[in-house]
Amino acid sequence: MDKIVKEALTFDDVSLIPRKSSILPSDVNLKTRLTRNIYLNIPFLSSAMDTVTESRMAIAVAKEGGIGVIHKNITIEKQRKEVEIVKSYHRNGIIRNLITINEDTSIKE
Repeated sequence: MDKIVKEALTFDDVSLIPRKSSILPSDVNLKTRLTRNIYLNIPFLSSAMDTVTESRMAIAVAKEGGIGVIHKNITIEKQRKEVEIVKSYHRNGIIRNLITINEDTSIKE
């Protein structure tokens, strides 16, 4: 059973001194518990800012093992659509709004 850690550190709390290590990168596990039922493969959350996270960023972060938080500066309906885009991509791996052309399409078109 996991326990909840009551102490957390920020970048200002830690100084890393570069030097040789016997630990291989492939042996490192960064899996982090976000909630009781949600684990992240990397401890990374994108900011819930309107200039940072909508569906495209949330998908990109999720593909790397983190989580994107959709911002609140849009209508509830738009938030719902953004979340649905992310969930749909997660379920299906579908690229939405894909633009394709055939070999006869002119540059003007």
